[in-house]
Amino acid sequence: MFVKKVKQQLLFVLLLSFSVSVFSSEITVSAASSLTNAFQEIAQNYQTEHPETKVLLNFAASGVLQQQIARGAPVDIFASADEKTMDLAIAEGQIDNESHRPFAKNQLVVITPIKAQTSLTQLTDLQSPAIQRIAVGNPDSVPVGQYTKTSLTKAGLWEALQDKVIHTQNVRHSLDYVARNEVDAGFVYNTDAALQPDKVNVAFSVQTPVDIIYPIAITRHSNNPTEAEKFIAYLLAPAGQAVMAKYGFIAP
Repeated sequence: MFVKKVKQQLLFVLLLSFSVSVFSSEITVSAASSLTNAFQEIAQNYQTEHPETKVLLNFAASGVLQQQIARGAPVDIFASADEKTMDLAIAEGQIDNESHRPFAKNQLVVITPIKAQTSLTQLTDLQSPAIQRIAVGNPDSVPVGQYTKTSLTKAGLWEALQDKVIHTQNVRHSLDYVARNEVDAGFVYNTDAALQPDKVNVAFSVQTPVDIIYPIAITRHSNNPTEAEKFIAYLLAPAGQAVMAKYGFIAP
């Protein structure tokens, strides 16, 4: 009985040692919601090539992620959907500025439910009485909302459309509203619209005043900057960029 117990204890120790050695390194990546599908696949591919490393993913609106980092969230890498939010993180001392670099570009589009009866071809069409509700990311924290507000303001339509605007928490929230036919139109990235071609229709592309550029960087308080640097290098390498392209992102 004693021998059996000792063997069980040894087995437990060996299993514990194995579980620790399987993931001897770990990084947490906080990324914009629009990156969800691409980063899930990239993280899986990275772990396959680096089985000793565990990649933890955290998705939300870029502004929300920046605030989480500001409050001390244990994040190693921040991937934003806009340069403005990344610049704020840098200004507040949250980011290792030398690691900061662009890794993708995107396109703003207006989408409608797949069975929508009203045809939209330009921003002014959103003033049509047939368009009662428009999903827009909250401009205060969601980059797609900021891009939308800037574009509509330039077109002289932002104030005129306020009674129709339904603010959302992130770009995927806007996509879901349109896909469920709960709004008449929505502003999302082209990459998000491509995820549900059976439920939403891309009405037209929006020319934004500034390019939609995604930057990435290592946080100043990263617990594993060496592994974080390796992950970013993988993202920028052909294998990582191929996955980004697969989901419709444009090379920076």
